[in-house]
Amino acid sequence: MRMFLFAAVLLTGAACGNSQRTIAPPPTPQASTNTAGSQQKSEMKLTSTAFKEGEAIPRGYTCDGANVSPPLEWTGVPKTAKTIAIIADDPDAPAGTWVHWVLYNLPADGLGLIENTPQTETLKGGGAQGKNDFGKIGYGGPCPPSGTHRYFFKFYALDSELTLKPGATRAEVEQAMEGHIIGRAQLMGTYSRQR
Repeated sequence: MRMFLFAAVLLTGAACGNSQRTIAPPPTPQASTNTAGSQQKSEMKLTSTAFKEGEAIPRGYTCDGANVSPPLEWTGVPKTAKTIAIIADDPDAPAGTWVHWVLYNLPADGLGLIENTPQTETLKGGGAQGKNDFGKIGYGGPCPPSGTHRYFFKFYALDSELTLKPGATRAEVEQAMEGHIIGRAQLMGTYSRQR
């Protein structure tokens, strides 16, 4: 009798063990929410054909080369977005975060920016460029005084057009964006000058 009970318990345990291996338990509501939230946040992507996330920015896009803006492409912009803003900066600069590029009011239905975007206050396809910390309109490439610096291209989907004239500063754009950001993405590249 003991042998029979032991065998029955063993068979029941084995059957339960097999069913647990083939059928995953249903996700908890909290896990579902987190997964959906992270999928929603990761839908927007900012990429470049010039460099990948975390890689070195090629010399041509820096002060040591032609100093032209890299091509940028984006996907996953929410359908409710009206405009796009991009801010590129270097948080490793000795005097604090250095702004390299400010763009805003780009059309939300656009797919990217070409290499060597003209350094004009307004862009032909729509949108405006602001003033960088070099005191110029448009892009100013990486030019670290020493060491390896990180350059963040921050991409924002906005639910409205910003009421700013061309030539705005980063601070003005950030203030105008408050309460209007409906999506974000980021691309980071590095650069170190060869001496």
